[in-house]
Amino acid sequence: MPGTQEVFSALKHVQIPRLGKDVVAAAAVRGLVISGGAVSFDLVLPLPPDVPEAEVRGLQAACEAAVRSLKGVSSVHVRSSVQPAAQAAGRRVMPGVRHVVAVASGKGGVGKSTTAANLAVALARLGQRVGLLDADIYGPSMPTMMGAHGRPEPAGEKSIKPLVAHGIRLMSIGFLVDADTPMVWRGPMVHGALTQFLEQVDWGELDVVVVDMPPGTGDAQLTLTQKAPLSGAVIVTTPQLVSLVDARKGLKMFEQVKVPVLGIVENMSYFVCGSCQTEHDIFRRGGGRRTATELGVPFLGEVPLQAGVAESGDEGMPIVLRAPDSPAARAFVAVAEQVLARLQAAGESRGSSLSMAWQA
Repeated sequence: MPGTQEVFSALKHVQIPRLGKDVVAAAAVRGLVISGGAVSFDLVLPLPPDVPEAEVRGLQAACEAAVRSLKGVSSVHVRSSVQPAAQAAGRRVMPGVRHVVAVASGKGGVGKSTTAANLAVALARLGQRVGLLDADIYGPSMPTMMGAHGRPEPAGEKSIKPLVAHGIRLMSIGFLVDADTPMVWRGPMVHGALTQFLEQVDWGELDVVVVDMPPGTGDAQLTLTQKAPLSGAVIVTTPQLVSLVDARKGLKMFEQVKVPVLGIVENMSYFVCGSCQTEHDIFRRGGGRRTATELGVPFLGEVPLQAGVAESGDEGMPIVLRAPDSPAARAFVAVAEQVLARLQAAGESRGSSLSMAWQA
């Protein structure tokens, strides 16, 4: 069975002549579902409404042929449509949000959600107006980690208000369904839910929205990287080789969709003995730093393995708030400082470029 990356690598060879870019770069591939050897997706082309039907059919056929050439593919189903660029631009996503940061991992169990929650709280402590979007539809954890419960209130005819906890605006599928309800959804339904979170939640004016991404590199990740105005991504890993291998895949995914990687965080990096204060490298400490160096991305820091981190998450009080002087809390704040510095530098660079273009 082909993976998501293999499918997108194949589709990058399908060019849209009118735009001078491939279908992946044009964010035309949506709702990708891979089930066994069957591959299906929507091809939403940002072209004028009067584009000849033969041109649309030709691009669809080219996409089908590109995917069918992959080993293990037994069938390909593409649903093509045209969405004019002006129409797409009319639905603004998070219009009052200055930066959107994805917190991602190549696999589950590395502390991605814990990192996202504490990064959001640390950014708020640094004076930022912060939101936190729980994009893990199948395993939402932010209601528990942030100690927030209840139903979002309507903000208008077609929008809802995020909940607020610890001064941070929150949205999660966990606020919309019962805690014991399993999300037995296929890719298109997940795509629809995430699109609603981006377009129909009244986030208001915020400096940063942290997105707790689902683990892996599948359809939900693609929806978010194509539709959310991401300023960058933070990759969370642990020192073990299996985690680092998957972290590389996640990093490559962001590179393919042209989202800058702000850096790598090595979680559960070491353990500090409570009695002797000696640091013990339980999981081969240093793998995250080496991976960052090899791939040419910043290393944001090491977060120690500390029992209080899990306990604070279970109690709905992230460690940065519950024990701000603890080693883990200080590490999360240091990561937040680096992320904020990179976001501010990127914003200043964009502003300078726009100013130069205006003067020219």
